Amino acid sequence: MTQPHDMPSAAQLVEAVREFLERDVMTATEGRVQFHTRVAINVLGMVERELTDGPAQAAAHAEGLARLGVTDETALAAAIRDGSLDDRLDEVRAFVLETVEAKLRVANPKYMGS
Repeated sequence: MTQPHDMPSAAQLVEAVREFLERDVMTATEGRVQFHTRVAINVLGMVERELTDGPAQAAAHAEGLARLGVTDETALAAAIRDGSLDDRLDEVRAFVLETVEAKLRVANPKYMGS
């Protein structure tokens, strides 16, 4: 498949800005500006991870929902509430754990111990 955009990719551009903030701006600032720079670095890291990992995570999430026989998280919550998945609670727990882990891998992979 031909991509409409040339190199660098969006993820690579975000990475470059994040690295600039980490290497140059953080060391040249202090106080409030340094704090906001740290926040920006964290946000850019999340965007970078979502750009690179998001499509695979979204596909895995959709597959998990389909395995449970629901279309989305709202339908999953309704099925849990009405008891229609009570006989598959181990599968539901595994899916919810996978979902939380995927979100943590994007939000802050340090929380995963890796």
